[in-house]
Amino acid sequence: MPAGTCRTLEDIVQSAGNIVDFLRNNPTGAYVFVNVPREFTNWIEEQESWRQTVAFFDQTHHMEDLYIRGPDAVKLLSRLGVNSFRNFEPGMAKHLYVCNERGYVIGDAVLFYLETELLQLVGRPMAHNWVQFHGEKDGYRVEFERDERSAVNPRGRRKMYRFQLQGPNATPLLEKLNGGPLPEIKFFHMGWISIAGRRVRALHHGMAGVAGLEIFGPWEEREEVRGAILEAGKEFGLRQVGTRAYPTNTLESAWISTALPAIYTREDLRAYREWLPATSFEATGSLGGSFYSKNVEDYYLTPFDLGAGRIVRFDHEFVGRQALEEMAREPRRTKVTLVWNPEDVLRAIGTLFQKGPRAKYMEFPLSNYAVWPYDKVLSENGDVIGFSKYTGYSANERAVLSLGVVDVRYSQPGTQVVVVWGEEGGGTRKPAVERHTQVEIRATVGPAPYSEPARQYRAMVRTR
Repeated sequence: MPAGTCRTLEDIVQSAGNIVDFLRNNPTGAYVFVNVPREFTNWIEEQESWRQTVAFFDQTHHMEDLYIRGPDAVKLLSRLGVNSFRNFEPGMAKHLYVCNERGYVIGDAVLFYLETELLQLVGRPMAHNWVQFHGEKDGYRVEFERDERSAVNPRGRRKMYRFQLQGPNATPLLEKLNGGPLPEIKFFHMGWISIAGRRVRALHHGMAGVAGLEIFGPWEEREEVRGAILEAGKEFGLRQVGTRAYPTNTLESAWISTALPAIYTREDLRAYREWLPATSFEATGSLGGSFYSKNVEDYYLTPFDLGAGRIVRFDHEFVGRQALEEMAREPRRTKVTLVWNPEDVLRAIGTLFQKGPRAKYMEFPLSNYAVWPYDKVLSENGDVIGFSKYTGYSANERAVLSLGVVDVRYSQPGTQVVVVWGEEGGGTRKPAVERHTQVEIRATVGPAPYSEPARQYRAMVRTR
């Protein structure tokens, strides 16, 4: 079947010859952030703001929202999520992971329990699609409403605005806006505050690994709330953060958002691939990096690989439970931070100023050039021991960092490894990939999260 006549992801899988090559040559580049300036001032000081003063992130546009309404909403999510749903009530949230029957991740997103029989899933669309498919196919008493991210939203607007304030000055700024002390909001719980006379909902979570709140409300109130924040923020050194710096906060807080959904193989997933259109995120996203295997299952990852093993709970029946119970006994891989050798980074950049072969260009502060990056990580003797998944520069750490998934034997901080940067054979046909040659970058394994403030913050909220 010619690619232009494919109607579903399954059509693409059947006609592509090899789905890995299809995804590696998809023309899309890195994940798209729209409707927010690339920089408000400069990306270096915007990065530093969440560590030194207070950062203002506009999260309104880049994430997809799925509203799940009905008496079976929690039942459906409990059947699909690896998380526990015991004592999960309105006013709470959780980081939801969904897997296939073999325990490999299909997607993750933040789940908000807004009110009785109404929940909201926020993030990239892979988990949303899996939830909606099962809700429709399996006869759950639920209704779905999609609010697409702005890059593909036909309405040209969102239902809600979503802002984030983070940094050491976030709390005093929010208290000023609220006109008094903030309510006590537990970690990953929601409460209400007041901004510009508007009742604003607030989620307590540390996206950049530091104190702050995510706030959201009706789209129509966004500019009024934004204006009040910016005006009050002058006193506290507030900086608006553009789309160059915004996605790099995860390098310090260690959330890996880039697992290839484990859906392209197996007969039991055929119905899902037939449900997904050929225009879906799963069909149009690009796979990139130095790791290459013709077997797409070699790219699949588990919650344990992604550092999410702590949220897997075997207190309920869910898709993938049996496989994950077996994996939990002896996880093979784990999440780490890789600290790239600065001399090797400079050597790779230096090839741009020399005649002859050049290394793949490193965009600062974020170096991703595909939706799903997979660079191979080698041991010192050359064995492939895992993947480097998300690469960029942190002005706060003065280092090039990447989030890695490596064999547990090589996960101790201080372990020396090698990251292969660039694609084989001069690069794939993705327009974002110029002709280049692969280079090896030495790296040191570090903890995840890498930043000390992020580790301290995480330890603090876990003890509450």
